[in-house]
Amino acid sequence: MTTWLTVVDTAGAVAILLGAATCLLGTFGMLRLPDVLSRSHAATKPQTLGILLVLIGVAMRLRSGMDLATLALILFFQMMTGPVAAHLVARSAYRTGQVDHGDLLFDDLDTQLTEER
Repeated sequence: MTTWLTVVDTAGAVAILLGAATCLLGTFGMLRLPDVLSRSHAATKPQTLGILLVLIGVAMRLRSGMDLATLALILFFQMMTGPVAAHLVARSAYRTGQVDHGDLLFDDLDTQLTEER
């Protein structure tokens, strides 16, 4: 094994470790934060960054074309579905009264919901 491959493998391992740590921090945020919107934020942003770092680390370790294409698909679907899921969770929490309206700085959804009625 050349020195260059050793450096790439080490960088990949560090990226995987950082990604796992970021996902773990998001999990702690979900457990510690007080309301649904904060928990939704903690569930999506660190998870997206964590999965990105893990996939970069795995890509640095695997290095074949088919594996990179598979990892790119995983990243694409993760980036597409994570924000949509968080938005749907937050919207359903708002509609079911789980959100304290006094804590919101802007409440654009309130005007939309009153116009629908």
